[in-house]
Amino acid sequence: MFQGRTLLIATMHHKEKAIAPIFEKELGVKCFTSDKFDTDTLGTFSGEVARKNNALNTLREKCLFSIEKNDCDLVVASEGSFGSHPLIFFAPANEEMLMFKDIKNDVEIVVKAISTETNFNAAEIKNESELMQFANKVKFPSHGLILKPSENDFSKIVKGITDEVTLKNSFKEIMNEFGTAYVETDMRALYNPTRMELIEKVTLKLIKAIQSKCPNCNYPGFIVSESKPGLKCDLCHSPTRSILSDISKCKKCNYTTEQLYPNNKTTEDPMYCDFCNP
Repeated sequence: MFQGRTLLIATMHHKEKAIAPIFEKELGVKCFTSDKFDTDTLGTFSGEVARKNNALNTLREKCLFSIEKNDCDLVVASEGSFGSHPLIFFAPANEEMLMFKDIKNDVEIVVKAISTETNFNAAEIKNESELMQFANKVKFPSHGLILKPSENDFSKIVKGITDEVTLKNSFKEIMNEFGTAYVETDMRALYNPTRMELIEKVTLKLIKAIQSKCPNCNYPGFIVSESKPGLKCDLCHSPTRSILSDISKCKKCNYTTEQLYPNNKTTEDPMYCDFCNP
């Protein structure tokens, strides 16, 4: 279905370095990038352009706009989100979502992953000593930084800072002009190797999803679409919130399978039971 076709990687931030080698090897496609559509118009991490939609809808827009501008029918794009981990409170996290769209065959496959391996951080800085302490903590200069007057002031913003001279000079200029300075990690992939590593991992997950075909009609993307809770407690045998089964459903013919005990355990530890451990 994909062998020999041309695949657009919708990015302005060099994500093709992580994505292209995997797709070309595993699917036999020829990858390319294009500057005909500015993906930053859908939102920027630094805040000048707010993301109007959620990550999934933004990702879909990125794919469709890129296809339209480049007159192609095969595209992959990623969308990252940063903030507190949903389960590990107070821990910063990077959620990365990838979408693969094949207009010709009406295929859309989405995968995502979340990781606490991120340098995502920001702070108001009062002096050069605080600036360098922050820089050392967030893996500078291998990971880029952004400087601006304050969190929501974009009147002067310096992005992609990857050397100490530029960092210190930009800090002095902003302090002299505004009297305050705000530093944050540059989360664009080309300035953030840690994020690029996660994009590579999610790309491998996406390839696996594409290569997972429906047993009934051979359509790609036969992956888990729903997980059912209800794994029984080992002590009181009441259903818990833990996963009992995974449901996979074909988006084309609706063929469905259910896999019991996907995590290779038939009962749950009582510590996770709302009755034994309320």
